Amino acid sequence: MARTPKRNYNITALQRGLGLLQLFTSAERGLKATQVARLCGLPMSTVHRFLVNLESAGFLNTDAGGTYHLGMTCFSIGQAALAQLDIRRLSLPYLQELNHQSRETIHLTIRYGLSAVYVEKLDSPEQLRIYSRIGAAVPLYCTAVGKVLLAYLPQAEQARVLRQLELKRMTPSTVGSLQELQTQLAKVRKNGYAWDLEEHEAHIRCVAAPIWDHTGAVNASLSLTAPVVRMPLNRLRQLAPLIQEAGRRISRELGYLIESGRRRGTTLVNEGTAAPGRQVFEPSAGYSRVLPQ
Repeated sequence: MARTPKRNYNITALQRGLGLLQLFTSAERGLKATQVARLCGLPMSTVHRFLVNLESAGFLNTDAGGTYHLGMTCFSIGQAALAQLDIRRLSLPYLQELNHQSRETIHLTIRYGLSAVYVEKLDSPEQLRIYSRIGAAVPLYCTAVGKVLLAYLPQAEQARVLRQLELKRMTPSTVGSLQELQTQLAKVRKNGYAWDLEEHEAHIRCVAAPIWDHTGAVNASLSLTAPVVRMPLNRLRQLAPLIQEAGRRISRELGYLIESGRRRGTTLVNEGTAAPGRQVFEPSAGYSRVLPQ
């Protein structure tokens, strides 16, 4: 019996609109209509109609200078996509175990632009605990999770991202210069984990470690966060191996081959899938405030 030919449901206008919207994912400073027309090769009149419709639907917004940026509708869809990420499902048993062992707040984060975004959170059972929420974004340069994500970027991409960072002083302990930040990132690579010693928010400390995907890239991290009264430096050091082990176990679930790796001090180096000099561990997070339950 002859098979029915598969119908072609391609809608040219829709495809063009989606392609135009895709241009903005790599334009962090936005695009003007003339730039969009040049990049997509469409007439200005056509581009203008697309931009007006995308803006009215909230997919784009425009500033007083006529530059378009991704709008809140894109953000909302992105947040919904985060809720469906496989990494959340695969990570949850290990996050729960870490939460049970430490009795502290646990976060799972991914990088989005110049921020780290919380995609999962498990609260501490203690009365005094951290306030944060899934979907919140924190800076890369002054959080443990962010510093891990920065530390394991490919060298060229790391240099590009560092040039874009605006190092605002969040607390007296916040990193004050690019040189100081680069020194911290080198230490993260050496140790295999990152600390946030009241650098993003006063009275809050974190320790974070990386999560590798099947390609050996670090695009996610997990962290343990607590009020400083429960997190002296010696406890941070004791918890670091637990965070690292959880990161390795989640990485295995994502297809990262760790069995070919070997330890160097506290850092696991995978010689099979990781890039030369690439080590295995990552970040922690910034938070909002310490709240009594």
